[in-house]
Amino acid sequence: MKPRNRKSNVPSTKKNKKNQGHDDFFESAAKRRRKAALDEAIESDDSDEDVFGGGGERENAEDADEEVEETADEKRVRLATEHLERIRAIAKKIEEEEEEEEGEGDDGRERKRDSLVAEILQKDQLEESGRVRRLLSSRVVEPQPEDRFQVLIKHLQPVTAVCLSEDESRGFSASKDGLIMHWDVETGKKEKYLWPSEEVLISHYAKVREKPSEKRSKHVLTLAVSSDGRYLASGGLDRHVHLWDVRSKEHIQAFHGHRGPVSCLTFRQGTSQLFSGSYDRTIKLWNADDRTHIDNLFGHQSEILTIDCLRKERLLTAGRDRTMRLWKVPEESQLIFRAPSASLECSCFINDSEFMSGSDDGSIELWSMMRKKPTHIVKNAHPSTINQDIPLENGIKEAPQENGKDKNGLTCSAAQSWVSSVAVCRGSDLAASGAGNGTVRLWALEPESRGIHPLHNFPLDGFVNALAFAKSGRFLLAGVGQEPRLGRWGRNRTARNGVAIHPIRLKEEK
Repeated sequence: MKPRNRKSNVPSTKKNKKNQGHDDFFESAAKRRRKAALDEAIESDDSDEDVFGGGGERENAEDADEEVEETADEKRVRLATEHLERIRAIAKKIEEEEEEEEGEGDDGRERKRDSLVAEILQKDQLEESGRVRRLLSSRVVEPQPEDRFQVLIKHLQPVTAVCLSEDESRGFSASKDGLIMHWDVETGKKEKYLWPSEEVLISHYAKVREKPSEKRSKHVLTLAVSSDGRYLASGGLDRHVHLWDVRSKEHIQAFHGHRGPVSCLTFRQGTSQLFSGSYDRTIKLWNADDRTHIDNLFGHQSEILTIDCLRKERLLTAGRDRTMRLWKVPEESQLIFRAPSASLECSCFINDSEFMSGSDDGSIELWSMMRKKPTHIVKNAHPSTINQDIPLENGIKEAPQENGKDKNGLTCSAAQSWVSSVAVCRGSDLAASGAGNGTVRLWALEPESRGIHPLHNFPLDGFVNALAFAKSGRFLLAGVGQEPRLGRWGRNRTARNGVAIHPIRLKEEK
């Protein structure tokens, strides 16, 4: 591995602008504190002004200034305070329910409420860090006839990427025609990201094309959204990593440096660190806040297909060299895991030491960083026809068909049985896999990657090129297309290009 190569795509004058705004920050913070105290004192007067229209423009201007001037630290404090208030409300509700059964004094109730708050916060922290796994698979209820995949967003071309915001309210999708959409999960209301002109792209540090007569490709292969919801990153055939402002839907930066298509992107959770993988066999680390290139990672001997990252500075990548690699970025080291028999098509973290992958021979593998070989393998995970639950006349269940064969033994597209996408509900034992065989499968993971067993099959026509779980486990998103994400070696003309959503019903936690 080569030493760190630090570069910047932004002139040094940007740092001077930050220093110039240093004094304004403290002045605006003091002004906000004075305004908060004033609002609390004259709350009734403000309500009268709202009714009669007085002071509306002034308040809107001040609110807009506050929204712009809120720093990352202030936002973290605000979100932490809101989360603590929600936890206290939950603890108070539990306390009120228990008060009906037994009576306690005020001091006893206060101590009990504090202990409940501490217990809930500790549990949330352990689940968030991955040290405790949420047991969701045992709470999944059998799907009802009305529970099925429904198309939420339509695309003209096959969808190549889908991702969710941290609060599960907003989703993002991209397709082969370069269309990037931002939509509301509940209502389906959507907005498009408009690509800027060539002059604007160059002003945002995009590399000038070698042949000006040729158009720049807008074919998007991957998306990633930051944990704070500020940045959306996209990558594709133009060999650039494009950074977008989620609030304004505008293009703000183009990172160049890759010599091949950018095939995968991921943000490190809780930070603005962005990792990109490419067909040029390299991984690059960027900082979205500073708009800088930080580091390069080398090791793969062929195209990199997928990348994933949690809170630690550890990366998981899979490539066409039939290897999956766990990168420890600060130590500049890597662990190599070799696929037993086929090329790995997708991979993702289960937790910091366990991961899951899918192969082009139709198998799913579970891995542990303590072993170089898979701890468990499910062969033929996505046969061309999944009919294990359909009994024959003599009472014997029909066996699943081999990959590349339909139920009559006729050859079909082998690409339809490839495991093209896998996803794990963060911090839980619930996983999903997708292929082109018309089914998304839900899986239950056993502790320490000792095994995996199927839960339910969700019918979905088309190539499932991307999967995304809601953090709560309440729904699953699938990016579907008539063609695979990275090529055109298979085609399903009956499929609909778009994003589909499937509800997951969970039993109440005991």
